[in-house]
Amino acid sequence: MHGQAENSGPGGYAAARLRLLNEKARSGPPRRSALAGLTDDWLAGLFAAGAPGARGVSLVAVGGYGRAELSPRSDLDLLLLHDGSATGTVSALADRLWYPVWDLGLALDHSVRTPAEARRTAGEDLKVQLGLLDARHIAGDLGLTTALRTTVLADWRNQAPKRLPALRELCEERAARQGELQYLLEPDLKEARGGLRDVTALRAVAASWLADAPREGLAEARSGLLDVRDALHLTTGRATDRLALQEQDQVAAELGLLDADALLRQVYEAARVIAYAGDVTWREVGRVLRSRSVRPRLRAMLGGGKPAPERSPLAEGVVEHDGEVVLARAARPDRDPVLPLRAAAAAAQAGLPLNLHAVRRMAAGARALPSPWPAEARQQLLTLLGSGRPTVDVWEALEAEGLISLLLPDWDRVRCRPQRNAVHLWTVDRHLIETAVRASAFTRRVSRPDLLLIAALLHDIGKGWPGDHSVAGEVIARDVAARIGFDPADVTVVATLVRHHLLLVETATRRDLDDPATVRSVAEAVGSPGTLELLHALTEADALATGPAAWSSWRAALVADLVKRVSAVLAGQTPPDPEEALPTAQHERLALEAVATGAPVLSLRAQTEPAAEPSDDPEPLGVELLIAVPEQAGVLPAVAGVLAMHRLTVRTAELRSLDLPDGVDGSVLLLDWRVAAEYGSLPQAARLRADLVRALDGSLDISARLAERDAAYPRRRGVVAPPPRVTVAPAASRHATVIEVRAQDAPGLLFRIGRALEDAAVRVRSAHVSTLGANAVDAFYVTQEQGVPLPGEEAVAVARKLEEALRA
Repeated sequence: MHGQAENSGPGGYAAARLRLLNEKARSGPPRRSALAGLTDDWLAGLFAAGAPGARGVSLVAVGGYGRAELSPRSDLDLLLLHDGSATGTVSALADRLWYPVWDLGLALDHSVRTPAEARRTAGEDLKVQLGLLDARHIAGDLGLTTALRTTVLADWRNQAPKRLPALRELCEERAARQGELQYLLEPDLKEARGGLRDVTALRAVAASWLADAPREGLAEARSGLLDVRDALHLTTGRATDRLALQEQDQVAAELGLLDADALLRQVYEAARVIAYAGDVTWREVGRVLRSRSVRPRLRAMLGGGKPAPERSPLAEGVVEHDGEVVLARAARPDRDPVLPLRAAAAAAQAGLPLNLHAVRRMAAGARALPSPWPAEARQQLLTLLGSGRPTVDVWEALEAEGLISLLLPDWDRVRCRPQRNAVHLWTVDRHLIETAVRASAFTRRVSRPDLLLIAALLHDIGKGWPGDHSVAGEVIARDVAARIGFDPADVTVVATLVRHHLLLVETATRRDLDDPATVRSVAEAVGSPGTLELLHALTEADALATGPAAWSSWRAALVADLVKRVSAVLAGQTPPDPEEALPTAQHERLALEAVATGAPVLSLRAQTEPAAEPSDDPEPLGVELLIAVPEQAGVLPAVAGVLAMHRLTVRTAELRSLDLPDGVDGSVLLLDWRVAAEYGSLPQAARLRADLVRALDGSLDISARLAERDAAYPRRRGVVAPPPRVTVAPAASRHATVIEVRAQDAPGLLFRIGRALEDAAVRVRSAHVSTLGANAVDAFYVTQEQGVPLPGEEAVAVARKLEEALRA
């Protein structure tokens, strides 16, 4: 063996290993193979020194080491195999092998067994059997190793009908636990679905001879994930398979990639190939096992004596066969450019998978559709998008063979593109399909479901381009809609929906809906009742497809309120001026009590959304908190601080001075807020009032209390958040200046903002708080003491001071 003498000692092996790992010229498969060879030589030397001329004993590499897939910090999976004739000698040999490995700090997974023991353990433990399928001889009795390999493979093939379903269940349990590699921001390269463990499972399926995975691109995908794992081990110095956010830039640099996004995209591409291969393979395994379990004659008897029809027509050139959608024998993909869309629509409508060979046959003969598309092509695309959940698997099958890129060339820019926001569950491309799936449930509530589905598919298409993705997306959507064959008026509607797909939710959660300027600006952007109807449905579909944190009853109620107001403006009605709003009887009662007592007065009232069905319970929207306080400085930070202490989340906050009836001296500040408990039940109003009194008179140090709580419950250290950003929203209101704050959400954030605005000597008229995941986007309507908007330079100065205070 090459280099055996030089590397037989631990020091020689360690030095040679270090030189190999530091060779920049050798990486990827050549380095892994060389590292395995170097380790083989060293272990063979240790074996020879411990058992010179030994018979009936051999050293076997299993698992990843058996496949010669050694990453820099990989475990050494070793089996010391013996025939049972000299157990004392074998025990001493094991010590001579294992201890040098441990002395070098290498992880070791080892066992000492006879062939019968190895076979019995494999029969009891599926993971052991999978490792033995990759058994490779290192040293000693070659015949012993060869016999074990032959026996293990024979057992695996004989037991495949029983063990493959168990292996599939193991893969599904792991996927449920670890998630999908192709969508995770911090993926486990080995354990997540589409990772290295799944490749090992596919190798085991192939070894059973029952089925085989699609091989195109699979070896490259596996090698790509191994390359990333190698770089991860080298940059961290640890045996880890989790690609943590803080390590991605270093790993990308080690691989010569542009940045962490390029790295994740490469990982997602590989994972997608592996996951799709797994879907196809396990489907084939199921088909084979079903056909073996029920003989054709028995199947005919159960069917009334006549064999079930083999092929059922679904559409022109498309049939169902054995639970899959395949092409008819007379289909000619090279002469029928609409066939891929027709087959996909038929599969999605039937809830059946597209057969792999059918997709490949269509891809081989496919050609680009003419521009504009034929009416049938457009209709088939809309049928596919409107089919609900089955659309996802069918779309992935088309995408795996390049058909989506042929139909929609702009798709390549969003394919596997990561979204670095914890709110998003999916990559950009999968999010677009998820949005179409969600939108398909709303097609009965809009007059133009076709435009809704196309807008859902395209609303984030601009994320593949620099700048504002809504602006870039509008241009792309206009081009794609025209190419698909929509008329100019419909193209304009689709472009408008893409350009303003965030308008409703951002306005509803960040702006004062009682301000006429807010409602008019949305009406001007939307333009017509029909477009507003579509935008409302698209907004909900987009949020639901983003993730649980992006939509709630509260957001839905705000958006519905905004849509109602905009509809009125589009119908020719004039929104009422906010100055005309009169205090209610409850407002006046609280104000008079506050004047009489000289202290804050509180009222808590739960708000609910009407139940969808008569039998359902109303869904909570939050709690209305009304506070009347004799007008004084520091009210906003005091209230915000007390609410933070009691773990109440503020959703909206309105502050205004209340005119008292004639004959009543003094002025009162009325705060009308919407709050929700982070967890648990709401505190009693009496406790809130007592703490607010203390906060206003200075006897309660809110800053110290919040700091103590943070110290007692330190947050896990994660990715460093980007710094806060404070801007002035131009022309957002005629009655106030709108200052927008974007920052990392944290307890007491509103308290800090309120204190900074108080220091800037501005009056806060209302606040609109929106939190998505870890990001807070809050809008504050502020005025001068006289109640008028701030001059331009003063507004910018206030924004700058607020940003400095939040960064401190």
